[in-house]
Amino acid sequence: MPLQEEMESQGNFLFKHRGTFPIIILVLGFLVFIQTQIREQEPVDDSFSQTFYFYFCLFVSLFGLYIRIYTVGHTPANTSGRNTEEQLADSLNHTGIYSAVRHPLYLGNFFMWLGVAMLTANFWFIFSFMFIYWVYYERIMFSEEQFLRKKFGTIYTSWASRTPAFFPRFNHFVKPSLPFSWKKVLKKEKNGLVAVFLLFFIFYATRQYIRNEPMEDKFLMYGCILSIVFYLILKYFKKYTKVLDEEGR
Repeated sequence: MPLQEEMESQGNFLFKHRGTFPIIILVLGFLVFIQTQIREQEPVDDSFSQTFYFYFCLFVSLFGLYIRIYTVGHTPANTSGRNTEEQLADSLNHTGIYSAVRHPLYLGNFFMWLGVAMLTANFWFIFSFMFIYWVYYERIMFSEEQFLRKKFGTIYTSWASRTPAFFPRFNHFVKPSLPFSWKKVLKKEKNGLVAVFLLFFIFYATRQYIRNEPMEDKFLMYGCILSIVFYLILKYFKKYTKVLDEEGR
């Protein structure tokens, strides 16, 4: 099989199973984190620096979530979705953040999972995560772009020729064509917030348990509880009401 077709085939396969990648990274990262904490059980004097680093990791993940929220909030229906069955795009997004980078959702995903990977404080695991992420999503991005090239033709190639794939460039930024929709964000991105706070709380609780230290950080605890309650409320509204429905979004 020619390399181009092989890359597209691999990308389509990985696209359908892209939900597996975060689970693998999470399990491996959690095991590395536990190993690190067991090795460093002795009391540490620089608790401030450890707390600062922990919250810096949380900031990185929340920054990734912000990128996703901003992206999804300005997109029309049937674009920038979480579908895994097949490629889907009723229109080509090319304004807003899409005028600065072609794959903003994958950029957001990268930062969300980078924050979790950084919790291990293991250079080689963080480096391995970044390398594997690039190889994994490069193929997905390739298959998506093949789909968009075939569907939108020169409209796509013209946009792609001036817009970087992954590293944003804002010198030709175009204002979003659609206003920001909180309803679409609440409907589509509710998983992200609860995932971030739940994961960070689990890592924090595990660290405190291994070191036999009290759980004094109430922010993570309350953040986890509130995000879960918020998620359940939104889940109810989405399933049993039309409060979050919006024409064309």
